[in-house]
Amino acid sequence: MKQFCILLFSFLIGKTSTACTTCNRPLQEAIYNSTFVPNLVVMLTAFFVLAIIVVILARLSTKKHHQHLTQYPQHKHLNPVPLATASMVLGIGMGGFMDGIWFHQILQWHEMLSNKVPVDTVIGKSVNMFWDGIFHFFCLMVVLTGLILLWKLLFRTDVNRSKNLFIGGLLLGWGLFNCVEGIIDHQILKLHFVKQVSPNPEIANWLFLGISLLMILLGAATVYTRTNYEGDLTRHHNAL
Repeated sequence: MKQFCILLFSFLIGKTSTACTTCNRPLQEAIYNSTFVPNLVVMLTAFFVLAIIVVILARLSTKKHHQHLTQYPQHKHLNPVPLATASMVLGIGMGGFMDGIWFHQILQWHEMLSNKVPVDTVIGKSVNMFWDGIFHFFCLMVVLTGLILLWKLLFRTDVNRSKNLFIGGLLLGWGLFNCVEGIIDHQILKLHFVKQVSPNPEIANWLFLGISLLMILLGAATVYTRTNYEGDLTRHHNAL
């Protein structure tokens, strides 16, 4: 009991908590220094690029849907764009969480800045853990955004609610996250590698991108089966 009280008191005054960002001065200095803003910007670069891609894809898909409605006013097609977009955003967030949970925490192959800040010391490990937390925080924001977009669909009657759009959107978003994050963080900025401790880390990096590309193609193909207006028209005419 006495030892427990000593440990508790030491924790409260911040003497033994070497990985505490609110009470450990060396750790604070390692995080909140001249590299803090640059690290934050480069870490969020992939999220900014993904947001731009989602907006572009949503606008192009919406334009195509409106063109079809104008060209064939006699055919009533539910709008596939809202569900595909919402599920794609949700897939991006899920892809980020899966990357952090599987590669950062379970396998511990790499951490967010492990190519810039080595994890061979307590401070280095804690700095990377901090940035992993920031990364997961923004993944959470993406998932919440996707859930809000899905929730808003409950109040619309013009939306195509096909499971293909939902599943395909998830795969597409997940693959997009992996691909964009892999290109930016692994290849361009080199914040970390998929398998940091490896004789040839590029093998795992390119394998990661290859699997991501397959996910994108599979997701896009699944979504396309519900947005192929020409195919819908052909089936409609054959039925008549």
